Amino acid sequence: MDARLPATSPHALRRTLLLGAVAAPVVLAGCGFQLRRAPDFAFTTIYVAVAPESALGQELKRSIASAGKVAVLGDIQANSAQVILDVLADQREKVVVGLNTSGQVREFQLRTRVKFKLRTPQGKELIPETELLQQRDISYNETAALSKEGEEGLLYRDMQSDIVRQLLQRLAAVKSI
Repeated sequence: MDARLPATSPHALRRTLLLGAVAAPVVLAGCGFQLRRAPDFAFTTIYVAVAPESALGQELKRSIASAGKVAVLGDIQANSAQVILDVLADQREKVVVGLNTSGQVREFQLRTRVKFKLRTPQGKELIPETELLQQRDISYNETAALSKEGEEGLLYRDMQSDIVRQLLQRLAAVKSI
């Protein structure tokens, strides 16, 4: 017995594809799907109090400024900012979570932990002290130590970017100063 699909005309196939192309955006719009866009902030100037060598601080400042609506002020203009973002802690941790039978490390857990608060220059707290935590598991093999080191760096960068996105969402949630 031959189980072939029935032959369809090129016009029927074209109509089906066209119908699918038209229906997809309608279905996505109906479910509330939206492309990610720059957040709207309740303030126009911000000072980010973070260690100058912090990679997270640099990415955070760049992300806030890239929206184009908020000016990130430097140390000299800190007192003229509408809000001050204090990054209280920015830590990276590496914890052993798995060993083999001979006691060699087989798995690590990488963590990035950031504590911050948002306030006005007068001291009014807009976001109380909050901690954001990202963690990733990474296997380890001593024969591929260099490649695992590179993978570790990529995972830390990925966690940092996730934390910056979460932090921007929290800043956008502030509706009044």
